[in-house]
Amino acid sequence: MSEEACPSFTGQISNFTKDMLLEGVEEVGDASTELQMSNSKLADSEAAFTSQKSEHERLRMLYAELEEKLEASEIQIESQSAEYRSLLQQKDVEISHLKARQSGLHEEFQTLQKSSQSSSVGPAMLPVSTTSSSTTSSSASSFLSRPSGTHSGFHGDEMDLSDVLWSQQEINRLSNEVLRLEAEVTHWRRISQASTATGTGNGDQGEILKLQRTIKDLREEMRREVDEHQHELTALQDVQRQKMSDITRRHKDDLAEYEERIEELEEQIHGGVSPASSPSDASKMSDLQQTVVALQEAADQREEQLQEKSAGLEEAQRKQASLQQEKDEAQEENTELLQNYTRLQTSVTELQTRVLEQEGKSLQKAQLEQEIQALRDKLTAAEKEIEGLKNLDEAEPKEEVEHADILELNTIIGTLRQEREVLEQDKLDLEERLGLSEDQRGSSSAAAESGEPQEFVEDLKLELQRREKALRNTEEERDTLMSELEELDRQNQEATQHMISVKEQLSAQLKEAEAELSSLSAELNTTKDQRRALEEELENQKEKASQSAFTLNDLHMGKQQLERSVKELKDKLGNAHGQSKEARREITELKKTLREREEQLSGAKAALDEERETGSEAQGSDEKVAAKERELSDLRRELNELRSSQEKALSEDYELKMENRRLKEESEQALGKSEELTKQQKESQAALSRTLREKDTRIEALKLEKSQLEGELGQVERTLAQQAKQYQQTIEELSRARSMDASALQMEHERAVKLNQDKDLEVAQLRRDAEQQASDHRDTNEMLSITVAGQKQLTDLLQEKDVFMDTLKQNASDLQKEMQNSISVVKKEADALKLALEEKDKQLGGMKEENSHLKEEIDRIGDQQSRPQPLTEPRTLDIITELETEITQLKVSRNILEEELQTLRRTTEELQASVLLSQQSLQAQQTELEQAHARHQQTTLNYDRLIHARDQEISRLQDQLSESRVHSPVVQGDVILHEEKSQTLNQENDNEKHDLSKVEIDKLVRGIKEKETEISQLNEKNISLTRQLDQLVVSREEAGKLSQMILQKDLEIQALHARVSMASGGGHSQDVMYLQQQLQAYAVEREQVIAVLNEKARENSQLRSDYHRLMDIIQGKEAALLKLQQENQRLSTMSDPSGSQEMFKETIQNLSRIIREKDIEIDALTQKCQTLVAVLQASGGENGGGSGGVSSNQFEELLQERDTLKQQVKKMEEWKQQVITTVKNMQHESAQLQEELMKLQGQVSADSDCSSKLSVDYAGLIQSYEHKERRLGSLSQELAQVQQSISQLSTTKDVLLGKLDSVALTPEGVADAPSQQTPPTLSSEKLREEITRLRSQLAEKEHMIRTLQENNHRLSNSASDTESEQRNRLEEVRLVKERLEALQRSVREKDLLIKSKGDQLGNVSEALRNRENDNEVLKQAVTNLKERALILELDGRQLKEENELVVSRSREKESEFRALQETNMQFSLLLREKEFELTAVSEKSATVERMLKDKEQGKSGELNQLLNELKSMQDKAVAFQHERDQVMMALKQKQMATTAVQTELQHVRDKEQRLNLELERLRNHLLDIEDSYTREALAAEDRESELRRRVNLLDERLASSSSAVEKSSQQASMQVESLQEQLSGAVKQRDDALIHLRTSQEQVNQYAVSLSNLQMVLEQFQQEEKAMYSSELDRLKKEKDEWKRKAERLHDQASSLQINLDEASAALESASRLSDQLDLNEEQMEELKKQVEIRQEMLDEVQQKLMSLLNSTEGKIDKVLMRNLFLGYFHTHKDKRADVLRLMGSVLGLSREDVDKMLEDDGRHGVTGWVSTWLGGRGAQSVPNTPQRPTSAQTLNSSFSEMFVKFLEIESSPSMPAPKLLVHEITPLSAPPPRRTNSAASGSAAGGSSFGKRPGEMNPFLAPRSAAVPLLAGSSSGGPGGHGGHLLMKPISAALPTFTPVPVSAESGGAVLKDLLKQ
Repeated sequence: MSEEACPSFTGQISNFTKDMLLEGVEEVGDASTELQMSNSKLADSEAAFTSQKSEHERLRMLYAELEEKLEASEIQIESQSAEYRSLLQQKDVEISHLKARQSGLHEEFQTLQKSSQSSSVGPAMLPVSTTSSSTTSSSASSFLSRPSGTHSGFHGDEMDLSDVLWSQQEINRLSNEVLRLEAEVTHWRRISQASTATGTGNGDQGEILKLQRTIKDLREEMRREVDEHQHELTALQDVQRQKMSDITRRHKDDLAEYEERIEELEEQIHGGVSPASSPSDASKMSDLQQTVVALQEAADQREEQLQEKSAGLEEAQRKQASLQQEKDEAQEENTELLQNYTRLQTSVTELQTRVLEQEGKSLQKAQLEQEIQALRDKLTAAEKEIEGLKNLDEAEPKEEVEHADILELNTIIGTLRQEREVLEQDKLDLEERLGLSEDQRGSSSAAAESGEPQEFVEDLKLELQRREKALRNTEEERDTLMSELEELDRQNQEATQHMISVKEQLSAQLKEAEAELSSLSAELNTTKDQRRALEEELENQKEKASQSAFTLNDLHMGKQQLERSVKELKDKLGNAHGQSKEARREITELKKTLREREEQLSGAKAALDEERETGSEAQGSDEKVAAKERELSDLRRELNELRSSQEKALSEDYELKMENRRLKEESEQALGKSEELTKQQKESQAALSRTLREKDTRIEALKLEKSQLEGELGQVERTLAQQAKQYQQTIEELSRARSMDASALQMEHERAVKLNQDKDLEVAQLRRDAEQQASDHRDTNEMLSITVAGQKQLTDLLQEKDVFMDTLKQNASDLQKEMQNSISVVKKEADALKLALEEKDKQLGGMKEENSHLKEEIDRIGDQQSRPQPLTEPRTLDIITELETEITQLKVSRNILEEELQTLRRTTEELQASVLLSQQSLQAQQTELEQAHARHQQTTLNYDRLIHARDQEISRLQDQLSESRVHSPVVQGDVILHEEKSQTLNQENDNEKHDLSKVEIDKLVRGIKEKETEISQLNEKNISLTRQLDQLVVSREEAGKLSQMILQKDLEIQALHARVSMASGGGHSQDVMYLQQQLQAYAVEREQVIAVLNEKARENSQLRSDYHRLMDIIQGKEAALLKLQQENQRLSTMSDPSGSQEMFKETIQNLSRIIREKDIEIDALTQKCQTLVAVLQASGGENGGGSGGVSSNQFEELLQERDTLKQQVKKMEEWKQQVITTVKNMQHESAQLQEELMKLQGQVSADSDCSSKLSVDYAGLIQSYEHKERRLGSLSQELAQVQQSISQLSTTKDVLLGKLDSVALTPEGVADAPSQQTPPTLSSEKLREEITRLRSQLAEKEHMIRTLQENNHRLSNSASDTESEQRNRLEEVRLVKERLEALQRSVREKDLLIKSKGDQLGNVSEALRNRENDNEVLKQAVTNLKERALILELDGRQLKEENELVVSRSREKESEFRALQETNMQFSLLLREKEFELTAVSEKSATVERMLKDKEQGKSGELNQLLNELKSMQDKAVAFQHERDQVMMALKQKQMATTAVQTELQHVRDKEQRLNLELERLRNHLLDIEDSYTREALAAEDRESELRRRVNLLDERLASSSSAVEKSSQQASMQVESLQEQLSGAVKQRDDALIHLRTSQEQVNQYAVSLSNLQMVLEQFQQEEKAMYSSELDRLKKEKDEWKRKAERLHDQASSLQINLDEASAALESASRLSDQLDLNEEQMEELKKQVEIRQEMLDEVQQKLMSLLNSTEGKIDKVLMRNLFLGYFHTHKDKRADVLRLMGSVLGLSREDVDKMLEDDGRHGVTGWVSTWLGGRGAQSVPNTPQRPTSAQTLNSSFSEMFVKFLEIESSPSMPAPKLLVHEITPLSAPPPRRTNSAASGSAAGGSSFGKRPGEMNPFLAPRSAAVPLLAGSSSGGPGGHGGHLLMKPISAALPTFTPVPVSAESGGAVLKDLLKQ
């Protein structure tokens, strides 16, 4: 379409301008050819208009499509951005998890390293292990606390690609670090504990493959559906276009038919010929006048009747039935008039019929006038309505077809009105004449002459003939109008029938829609029931979730209790380990056997052999371990149950959400269907008022939509059924999953995740389907809006055509011939219309005859019209307003485009104006140059005159000099001046003429000065001329710049045109092949252009080489000239005898200085001359007359000088001849070279212009092409970048997911080992139960150890195999998981790829469209360039002509310049002559000097002779110089003449070429003109033959009419007689007709009443239908609102469910994190157990050492202690000795009561006795009976040292539980406490010795001997528990006596014990 009917706007403009220019050429004398031309132009303009309109429609469609695509792409982009954001959030979360995990692993690694170091160092470095264990616990706590911290939050939309890449790199780095740390952790774990691998359940590969297949199938289905939708869209668009083309074609046909009808009417108006009537007798005049009066009265009556009828014409025209009735009446009247016409064949009857016809005509005219008035009123009313509608946002347009018909009728009625006015004027004239004739008849007698009335009757007959013709024409027009009215009536009736059928169809559709609605409501009810059931399930699940939450809380509480119990257990285990050391060793050995089974079993055997004694303890520990394992398994089971319940709750929540979504979608679909149904109803109701075509298209569109909706409903139902099945399956699977174990639950969880993904995909697909439906709905709406817009455009077109009709009416008289061809077609259509009319007559019945009925009908219709019309429905109004706003927008865009076009035209006009201005400025510059040339010529003439005058003066002066020389022997002085400045000084020798010679010399000097000034002026003039020439060049350059500017402006115009063309046209994707072909064509053209440019470049290079060659020749010539000049100078220097070469050089160097010193030299010479003259006079006075004796030597010298001078003169003459010849040759050559140069310059300039234009065009094309290529390249690069980025993202995602899988796998592999560990805290009650269980299990373990020993050999063999198998299984599991993850990733990547491909497709399609637009622009640009090239060629020709003119002027200027050069040369020659004369004068002065020297000898006579000879020689030299100058002048004149002749020749050749071109053009033009004239002559001949044929026909008709006139003249007398009878018969017929008319009017009134009743019934029916429809619509709207509300409610529920789902997923994640933390806690517990065991071993070793020490110190007495106690007792006061004894008793472990008892006994017996018995062993009976401790089995005979050691052992055993091994409680290694007491020391010795020593502290058992007991201390502190310390360890109170000889500081706290142990 766009290819055929979219010519470029510039092309149209150029065609239009050409047509306007060629109008004068195409003007032809014949009117028909002009008519044809105008018709062809009209057709062209109509075709252009239709093409533009179609293009506009296409563009609008394109715009709508692009808008849709834009919306779709925006939605896609939003979804993608949301996905990417969610992905980024996931990545951030993963990063945070990985970081937390990395820190935890790092800390674990550090702890493991430290523990390994401690184990390698051994028991000497125990504090390190304690710190490491504490750090592990702290790190574990920190690790556990870290994940609970909230994430820093998502960056939001600000995160760009660089952030994404950075985060990806960070993820990779962290994952690598995690892998490294995990590898290290596994390495250290292998060293520290056994690795028990557990296999995880394999993923079901088959299910994954099935899911992949289903995903592929779904995608294929989606693609197929998208393709089908696109096909349907294209089909609908094609249908729309076809319908639009059919409508436009029909409209054109209708227009053509109307035009043909109008032309027929006009032909009938113009072509009617009536036979002449013969004059009647004067005697019948009175009768005729009476009949005329009677007819006028009848006419008045008719007029009154018609006025009554005309009141209701407005409604009659709208309803068309009344017009048809009027047409029938007119037909009846016509038949009656024709009968009367046949009866009254005679002249009298002819007169009467004419009068009747006049009357009928007047009636018709009155009727037509009333019609016109009615139409005017109607028009005004319509205009008012239109204005009101425009004010109300342009409401629904009126019926377009009727409006167009009304406009046509208006135009027809206008012409009829004019004709009616003419006829009325004729009627008035007739009435006046009749009155005059009556007066004349009354005045004249009966026997008056019969000539006057006869003449009057003839005039009347002629007038009647004229009016008869007019009447016929009006009758024909009325017939056509009636036929049109009948046709309109028929159309109206068809429309009503169609409306009824459409109503029936709509009612049927309504019923179907109701049935569908009922089915939908039933489906909705079922879905509601399902929803209720699902809601109940949801509530149950919520309850279950709450229960699970409660159970979780209970579990957490239980966990905390367990942690506490674990702590207590640890304390108890520490105590138990003290008792069961060997059993623990066995346990550690068994654990080692788990790592290395063979060594473990051998170690177990050895342990069993050695430690059978301690089996019971091992059994107890085994029972504890088994109990812990059971508890752990229970905990795990509970956790798994919690997880499964959470998963079930989540899955049920998700199902509910899905069901909610589904319900929402179903409700939305139902709403959409209801909306569409309502829209269908509204559109159908609106369509009833519009044209039939609109209704058909809308019904088809509605059917299509209905079929689509049915299909969609079926799909939705199927999907609902499938989803219900799937949900049931998932519910069953979940119910099954409750009974499964942990691995099965994990599988189920994975399956549920997959199902979730599937559901997400299904949801996305359903959303897409919904979007597709919405887009389809939009398409249908757009189609309908387009059809409405098309109708609107059709109405606009009809209005425009009406305007055209007005113009065509004026040219209708010229259009007769063309319309004769279409009469046959119109006749056929008229026959068809007649048939239709007959059918209408049958239907309508007797309505035609009753005129009175019409009046009532008209009144009723007027009343109905006066009533306000029922308002159109708001929906249709909305649609119409939307369409009208669209139309206004389109009009605004069209106005904008027109404004842009106007601006472009303005710019072109401005450019043209600037070009004109530049041309005017060029012309002004040329005129200025011509004026300058004229001025220059005048100045040259003046200079020639001046030079001539100077030459005359010089000759006169020379004559005077010669005369003076003849009279007296004068010696003349010399003056030296070189080259260009020459002055002459002449001095007379005579005394009498001394003053005169001075004056003459002054004159000469002045004249030479004047010459110099003139020369300088000439030089300045030359410079100014050269400047002018430069200005000419500058002006040329300016012209070039202007032309460049014009080119730039043209380029801008082209770009703007291209923009306009882009705005007005864009390509389809189907035009790609065509565009490629065009691109190839452009490439070919470009290659041709390049070839042409290459040829031009070659020619330019050749011309440049020629130019360079010529320049080289010219330079050679110049060099030769320079050499010649140098030789001349050398010769002149050689010819100078007086050695003036140095002076010549100095003058060359110091020219300026010499010119300044010129006057001084002249003065010196004049003084010298004066002195010489004075000397001569003096010598003359002395010698007198006899002084003539000259010596022979002097004479000989003079003769020699003469000879030398002659030789020099000859040489000079020869040199002069040579110079003349060389100069001639040079000038000849230079003239030729200059001519050639000029030619070459012209060619070069022309070529450069052409090449510059071509290069500019080529550069523009290449730039545009390169721009397009760059754009394509950039698009491809972007595509590649996008693909690369996608591939990179996919690879990084694969790597990440793989790493995450590996990270997830490693904890699973070690899952069972930590599963045997318990959380750190358990309650004390459970611990007791576990202890009992452990004891029971120890026995079982012994049994198992025996069985292990038996199976040891077998296990050792199969261990390696099982390990390898487990590794293989683990690897297989890992591979399966990786494959699963890879498949999921591939699915996601494929989704992303699909989206990216879709985006790429969109981008590519956009790029293609841009490419097509660019191609269109390039096409436009090429066409513009072609046109521009033609214009530029014309401009180039003009510029060439102007250049030729400029070249001719420049040649003239050059010739003038040459003339100036010649004058300069002449001046230089003159100067040289002057120099020559000066040299001669200098020589003369030298001779005069010599003569003065030799005057004494008196040789004056010879001297005179020599002087005379010299003078003659000088004269000869002067003559030679004159000859030389003349020869040079003649030579130059000849050269100038030759150059002028050559230039003229060139001009003549150019003129010949131009004339030849012009001749060719004229020949071609003549041939074209001859062809056109031959064609025109042939056409004229045809027209002549046609005209002759017509003339013959007319002659025949004339002859027949003349014969008829003769016959009628013969029959006139007979007719006059029968006239009376016929008149009476006519009067009777008239009366009958009046009676008949009255009856017919009554019938018409009756029919009108019945019609009004029918219409009332119809209106009631319509109102009922409308009310029914409106109620149905309201009901549907309400239902739609309800559904909307339900959908919103469902949406809210779905969103809340989504939130719940998110929370549940978050809870799941936290649960997974908790499980990880539990695993870590279990691992830490295992490590702590190991450390506790190690420490227990260390403690046992220390106890052994202590026991050995005790054994070694058994039986030894601590002398120091005994001495101290003894001395202390005796050093104290006697009163205080009891306190000392009490203290000793407390040291020895005696209670206060025993000591008091002993003291009481001692008080009785005496102190000496107690001490003597104690020391001397005399009174053993007196020793106090100390009570024994229950733990020490002590006898009375044991020594004191033994008792003390026992006491120390008891005190060293811990009474309180071991302290917690926490970091903050462990004292630093470096700083000891500042105020340590004895008790603290003992505490550290007893309890803390196992924890190692600090370097600053001392062992109390290793104290030096010199240290004494600390009797002075700061403050008391408890023992290990803070109480129960011994008195020796406490500071002595103030009441006790002090031991003076031992003042020891507080730091040596444990000195006493150390000394004791040492002794």
